Amino acid sequence: MSKQVFRSGTSIGANIMESKNAQSPADFIHKLSIALKEADETTFWIKNLYKGGYLNDNEYNSIYYDADELVKLLTASIKTLKNRCQA
Repeated sequence: MSKQVFRSGTSIGANIMESKNAQSPADFIHKLSIALKEADETTFWIKNLYKGGYLNDNEYNSIYYDADELVKLLTASIKTLKNRCQA
């Protein structure tokens, strides 16, 4: 599970970096959407690590909070970008 967290967690940053070179607004949104999916997956694995007893309460709360905040930021950014593209 820790390897899955590593893969999905690092993929978030990789997709955000890739979005900087997007070829269009739609491509930018697409890359951020992939980052969002990876962030969601990361929260899934963090929950499972906690349920499996691999993380204590403090570790879980800290890590999960950060991952959840990233999900919220990406969600808000994508919604804002989609609204701008439709205007």
